[in-house]
Amino acid sequence: MEKPVAVDIPGVQQVIRAAAEAKRKKLNVVVGLQRRYQTNYREAIKRIHDGAIGDITSGQVYWNSGGVWVRPRKPEQTEMEYQMRNWYYFNWLCGDHIVEQHVHNIDIANWVKGSYPVSIQGTGSRAHRTGKEYGEIYDNFALELTYADNSVVYSQCRHFEGIQNRVDEQFQATKGRVYLSAGGQAVLYDWKGKEIYRHDAKGNPNPYQQEHKELFEAITKGEYKFDNAEYGAYSTLTGIIGRIACYTGKVIKWDEALKSTIKLGPDVLAWDAKPKLLPDTEGFYAVANPGQNTSLYI
Repeated sequence: MEKPVAVDIPGVQQVIRAAAEAKRKKLNVVVGLQRRYQTNYREAIKRIHDGAIGDITSGQVYWNSGGVWVRPRKPEQTEMEYQMRNWYYFNWLCGDHIVEQHVHNIDIANWVKGSYPVSIQGTGSRAHRTGKEYGEIYDNFALELTYADNSVVYSQCRHFEGIQNRVDEQFQATKGRVYLSAGGQAVLYDWKGKEIYRHDAKGNPNPYQQEHKELFEAITKGEYKFDNAEYGAYSTLTGIIGRIACYTGKVIKWDEALKSTIKLGPDVLAWDAKPKLLPDTEGFYAVANPGQNTSLYI
């Protein structure tokens, strides 16, 4: 399964049910949160879970970059086809970049913590990428993920051109801290600055290849080893709740969010069918305004 595995909460619930059925049937499922198959993350997080730096008390996870492509509208396209071709900018197809892209970093927070947030609050806006070609999505989010032990992980993602990019994670704990990056870095320190562990990325396998290799090996050997669908669903859900928190300006409780029945996708999937979100007479799409029409989002 590729990430994100859903774009709304009913979709997450469907994947959770499918995950339980796959586990019952002992079917291997790998989800494309490939950092879980990247050697530096595996080695560092194994040491964290073994207690190398104590209990995690806080963290910061980032995906700040310049954004992605736009495909200009063509005269012959229906509205459905236009949205499908520009899927990144419509929540029923993408979930906003906090879900589609930043889910990688959010998943690391959940993996390091070994749990999921009990509540999320945050802020976001559409400050720079404001043209009609950017559909309905925001260009920045900043969240606080609060876990059951009251530890807080700060989450930030941006799509601004011309900014300093940052895609990495760091966490603080009772006995030390850790820095992690998809570039292959992983360093654990104690609070006196002494290195506990530094990962050597030389010769490490490509994680995109590794996740497929391990899945195919398990299938070939008839082994049941991978049940990624569940954590894929819950990390996707974390991003979705974060989006809802920023769109509404509310603190969103995990358990309350799971009750949502709002589906973002159209009732009919066809090139000539109408998506739920349509442009106005000037070609602009409605964008979430915190504090207004919050019932549209949860």
